[in-house]
Amino acid sequence: MEEDTIIIDEKTKKPIISEELCSGCGICTNRCPFEAVAIINLPEALEDPIHRYGQNMFELFGLPNIKEGSVVGILGPNGIGKSTIIRILSGELKPNLGIYEKDVEWDEIISYFKGSQLQSYFQKLSKGNIKTAHKPQMVDLLPKFVKGKVKSLLENVDERGKIEEVMETLEIESILNRELSKLGGGELQRVAISAAVLKDADFYYFDEPTSWLDVRQRLNAVKVIRSLAEEGKSVMVIEHDLAALDAISDYVHILYGHAGGYGVVSHMRGVRVGINAYISGFLREENVRFRKNAILFEVKPPTEAVESEPIADYSSIKKSFDGFQFDAEEGEVHFNEIVTAFGPNGIGKTTFAKILAEVIKPDDGKINKKVSIAYKPQYLSTKFEGTVQELLITSAPSYGTNIFKSEIVKPFSLDNIMDKEVKDLSGGELQRLAIATTLSKDADIYLFDEPTAFLDVEQRLVAARAIRKIIENRHSASIIIDHDIVFIDYISDRAMVFFGKPGLRGHATAPTDLRTSMNKFLSDVGITFRRDKETKRPRVNKFGSYLDRIQKEQGEYYYLKDK
Repeated sequence: MEEDTIIIDEKTKKPIISEELCSGCGICTNRCPFEAVAIINLPEALEDPIHRYGQNMFELFGLPNIKEGSVVGILGPNGIGKSTIIRILSGELKPNLGIYEKDVEWDEIISYFKGSQLQSYFQKLSKGNIKTAHKPQMVDLLPKFVKGKVKSLLENVDERGKIEEVMETLEIESILNRELSKLGGGELQRVAISAAVLKDADFYYFDEPTSWLDVRQRLNAVKVIRSLAEEGKSVMVIEHDLAALDAISDYVHILYGHAGGYGVVSHMRGVRVGINAYISGFLREENVRFRKNAILFEVKPPTEAVESEPIADYSSIKKSFDGFQFDAEEGEVHFNEIVTAFGPNGIGKTTFAKILAEVIKPDDGKINKKVSIAYKPQYLSTKFEGTVQELLITSAPSYGTNIFKSEIVKPFSLDNIMDKEVKDLSGGELQRLAIATTLSKDADIYLFDEPTAFLDVEQRLVAARAIRKIIENRHSASIIIDHDIVFIDYISDRAMVFFGKPGLRGHATAPTDLRTSMNKFLSDVGITFRRDKETKRPRVNKFGSYLDRIQKEQGEYYYLKDK
């Protein structure tokens, strides 16, 4: 036909592929270096995108509903369009209905949504009659843009006169006189949530509000955000902690598609039905399967005492800092097992990890049997100058082997980021790289401090399976510090509980079976969990509900034994 399927754009000097002429033969994907080209076959049913960034670029199909007096949850992998959705609904990005060559008029956009509840929303948005409040994802970047003390920041944004109530619920009175630049991740998260909640807006959007928070703080955040819906506000939440999403949302939309290629917004579902559909990987009403296999949660019996020789054991440990005292009971870790550790922030979990990793020395106590430990710290460094591939070449002894490709590169999707500079990685990409780099080392114990931060649900469970496989193949063990109850339930063999007075003193129990540890921890927090009848995933009981009262009377805070 004398037409070129691939041409070089005169302005950008980049290749453009004609989507009308492309037959999907795959020659360009094989010939192009660095896997820079991907051919994606869209389902035939997908028509009329809401927005498209340009030719050969990401496009979004559908938008979530906005309901006054309700919290709508958004559940889906990273790179699937969640940020695009929020930019559109907040008025930051004008949807072009897939017509990226020209500016689409508001009349055309409003007409497109005729008959839906989004029609009136976009009518108000086009006239500037909708005010939005936004809690961003990367709260650790806030000190770069906002200076000053916490108290003055919150007083300046308090338009609803709720500052005392919000500060009390989110427990931030103790940091009011501190500079934002001096706050940790969990403290910044609570300040960011407070700042968004205190604004008087019509539409509130929270992007991953539970990152860096412990379980108690997550439930406090749930209370504060739900209070907005109870006052009749419209609230939308993106969240990867399934237990928190379950507790915070009334409805959910599932997003599926191809990361960086296209995203589809599913029909609205009730929160339980929606999360269970996501876990099963099948949307019945749309007749869409977006994952090959369902995610399976197993109800594990209490771990029996192991008579075999442990891989490592330690005596009781003590460590004191200026104003903070920590001690841990003696314990042991067995071959081929994963021990999780959980408890409030500021209680000594990271201190314990650093003692095991020999980053700091204890005042009293020791690890009795010398073992090699690979350690992933809580806060990730981007100081490395170079690409992901260069980092792996210098830090991963088995880089380039088939085992490395199957055990590390494939599950953590590192092929997609090999040529990216480490300093340019997103939070999720950096976390995947950090876990992968830790697992690439030859060690007896793999120690992870909050490995789920910034990972989506799928990536969390993929990481869990990858860690499990490597631990068993290498006849080693792992200790994981985390706050995501669903992840902990999915991966744990045994667990240890940290409790005490945050910032003053902390105590760690010896590793024991998960039910005993969870009952101890949840009784301190004052909440109960049940198992979903369909998927067996942990779900938070509403405070004061019949099941909540029954479980507390029986001392079964995690879930009833026959459930």
